[in-house]
Amino acid sequence: MRIESIRQQLRAHGAGPAHEQRVLRLWAQAKPQDSGRRRLEDFMPATVRDRLPALSAELAGLATLRSQHPGEDGSARLLVALADGQTVESVLLPRDGLCVSTQVGCAVGCVFCMTGREGLLRQVGSAEIVAQVALARTLRPVKKVVFMGMGEPAHNLDNVLEAIELLGTVGNIGHKNLVFSTVGDPRVFERLPQGRVKPALALSLHTTRAELREQLLPRAPRISPDELVAQGEHYARTTGYPIQYQWTLIEGLNDSDEELDGIVRLLQGKYGVLNMIPYNSVPDLAFKRPSWERAAEIARQLHRRGVLTKLRQSAGQDVDGGCGQLRARSQDTAAAEAPVHWVPRSTPRPALSD
Repeated sequence: MRIESIRQQLRAHGAGPAHEQRVLRLWAQAKPQDSGRRRLEDFMPATVRDRLPALSAELAGLATLRSQHPGEDGSARLLVALADGQTVESVLLPRDGLCVSTQVGCAVGCVFCMTGREGLLRQVGSAEIVAQVALARTLRPVKKVVFMGMGEPAHNLDNVLEAIELLGTVGNIGHKNLVFSTVGDPRVFERLPQGRVKPALALSLHTTRAELREQLLPRAPRISPDELVAQGEHYARTTGYPIQYQWTLIEGLNDSDEELDGIVRLLQGKYGVLNMIPYNSVPDLAFKRPSWERAAEIARQLHRRGVLTKLRQSAGQDVDGGCGQLRARSQDTAAAEAPVHWVPRSTPRPALSD
């Protein structure tokens, strides 16, 4: 479901713009529809009041908590069920943050990512994105939302921007506390500056070498690291928000002195910060996580050379590692528990539909 669908439902029952905004505001902030100083009967048309219980139940069903996995760092990974039975992950972050998913699966196919291994299954609607925030707010306060969960937000741009606009207005989230993460789709640099709400931007860099980036992000747009940083710098100067450059640090792959020289060349003097995150191990993948000591030394070297670098732990590493692993584990469990139906070899297999 999209937010516009909710608006259309409300209009069909006689709601005006102020009524729409009130319903959406209370939903996005996880407050009851009868809360506030004014009684509903003094403000809301009777036809809309009659519709509210069913609508509230429908909105609550957009994202429901399947399981919660608290981490030692104060985070909690959430496995969230959507109305059609698909699942995505959200992460409650320390200091009132939340990471949300924008797709079920992902088409970029980053070779070190669990989410990308299953491909793209479907888009997450704008209302389903906001529903993840509303669900999280029933568990703890949320003052920052980062679009860094499952999926590539640029591949679901209309839905993501619609959710960002709602969260940045009636959702009570500061614009710089809405963080749009992308591998660098050119449409992002065109569309984000045009929005009523302009989010902060996080760019997945991971390497300064164009040929290696093509290998690591095989289906990302063919934009070179130099061009990516140039586009990011323009957006940063336009909005006044520093760019967050994301760097998944992988032992023996992008932790060399050559890469450090490249980072200094690209980012020295830029309006941004390099978020360096040691790789989260994924079963069946050969990539290795560097030692914390090595990662810390790299961050210190970059800092001394004029690149603001923050060494970060991925939230909730102790409960399921990188994003997508919690969902994958639940899928494996469901498959293991499902009854087995034997099909005789002579039975023809149905043709695959489009």
